[in-house]
Amino acid sequence: MKKTLILLITGLTVSVTHSQEISDAMRYAQDNITGTARFRAMGGAFGALGGDLSSLSVNPAGSAIFLNNQVGITLSNHNIKNNSNYFNEETSDKENSFILNQAGAVFVFNDRNPNNNWKKIVIGATYENTNNFNNNIFSKGTNKYNSIDAYFLEFANGVSLETLQTVPYENMSYKEQQAHFGYEGYIINPDTPLDLNNTKYNTNVPNGGNYYQENEIDTKGYNSKLSFNIATSYKDRIYLGANVNVHVTDYRSSSSFFERNSNDLEPTQTISNVRFNNNLYTYGNGFSFQLGAIAKVTNALRLGLAYESNTWYTLYDEISQSLYSTTENNANQAIDYSVNPNITNVYESYTLQTPGKFTFSGAYIFGKTGLISIDYAIKDYGNTKFKPTSDSGFKELNSSMNNELLSNGELRIGGELKIKRLSLRGGYRFEGSPYKNEKTIGDLNSYSGGLGYNFGATKLDLAYSFTERKTSQGFFATGLTDPAHITSKLNNVTLTLLFEL
Repeated sequence: MKKTLILLITGLTVSVTHSQEISDAMRYAQDNITGTARFRAMGGAFGALGGDLSSLSVNPAGSAIFLNNQVGITLSNHNIKNNSNYFNEETSDKENSFILNQAGAVFVFNDRNPNNNWKKIVIGATYENTNNFNNNIFSKGTNKYNSIDAYFLEFANGVSLETLQTVPYENMSYKEQQAHFGYEGYIINPDTPLDLNNTKYNTNVPNGGNYYQENEIDTKGYNSKLSFNIATSYKDRIYLGANVNVHVTDYRSSSSFFERNSNDLEPTQTISNVRFNNNLYTYGNGFSFQLGAIAKVTNALRLGLAYESNTWYTLYDEISQSLYSTTENNANQAIDYSVNPNITNVYESYTLQTPGKFTFSGAYIFGKTGLISIDYAIKDYGNTKFKPTSDSGFKELNSSMNNELLSNGELRIGGELKIKRLSLRGGYRFEGSPYKNEKTIGDLNSYSGGLGYNFGATKLDLAYSFTERKTSQGFFATGLTDPAHITSKLNNVTLTLLFEL
């Protein structure tokens, strides 16, 4: 496949922005419960507990709670079902995948000097698959109001007819390319077809509504984090720690939109059906850091405080598109159009800054019989930014995020009961919507449970979690924005094997 690097074309600098949306930012800004089976079973409420490989992802001081060296590996089965309602028509789709969810190790170096109040230094490294992007969503229904033509008209108005007729596709901006698909696919017409300076367009889709539409989205990939940790203990009462995190992302999305209308045919050729395909590949890496502290107020009560910085991603996008359409008239004459440049646009890199987070934690330890733990985190999603902020497209997008997103809270509660070598666990997680309208992405509720068995130097843990969230997703961010209402239900089974060295 031919690839064209869009950087500098015929003396004009092309903006790095193309089709970024708020949803692209939210893909990386939101957290997920991942990690060890014990961590997941207890709802991720480990900010004041520590002593678990995944607790470092919440509060890096947690590694100083370890008494011995530990190595662990975690595997997960990820099953997600999406129920869609689009203009009162119900559909569903699902995806199942197995992943390496977490792997890590901590090494404890104790200071045997009784006169030294700094009792230990712990170093660790963990890998976590922080987001599994494998997913399928299928929606269909009859739109009584809007057609795909609104998408192409939104981009085309303001683009000269001369550009669409004379400029090669690979030399066009993203806006011009979208207009190109609509024009070459006969979905839109220039108001004055003989005037190359024309910048106004009209639709070639028959009026009357009753547009049957389908949209299928297939995503693959992951977002992972590699953390390097160091922590220490002061008098076994105060625990301090820090993480340096390297993030890697690989995201692929293939979407296919189809529209057919059954409106009365006309003497002239008008659109009867359209299929519009979009493929997006986003990849890159990022950096963040974390600081944390845990205080053992009494032998039973612990309090924790952690800060996670913004994550700064450097991302690259590659996009390919194709369109196929058919026109008909009342003489039963049909014409097929194929608009497939067979070109992948490779865009200049850009930066995405996701918001930081504060986590406040408390835990109560009931001797050797059990515990209860609570975390509350605050994150301001309105601080999410695309950079360079001087880019005009990013300015508008950043302004939209600042206006539409808010600061919200996340509550995690976990408990554990120990019966000799057996541990029984349960957890709950609630996260409020990051949107002011509370509809684009709704509140999240998650329930979890699990058990573990201590064989001595080896531990085996198993967890199950159920997560549900509702979203409202338009097929396109521009023009055709009527939402499909999605209810996503995620079932996850996680198995962890731990070794104390």
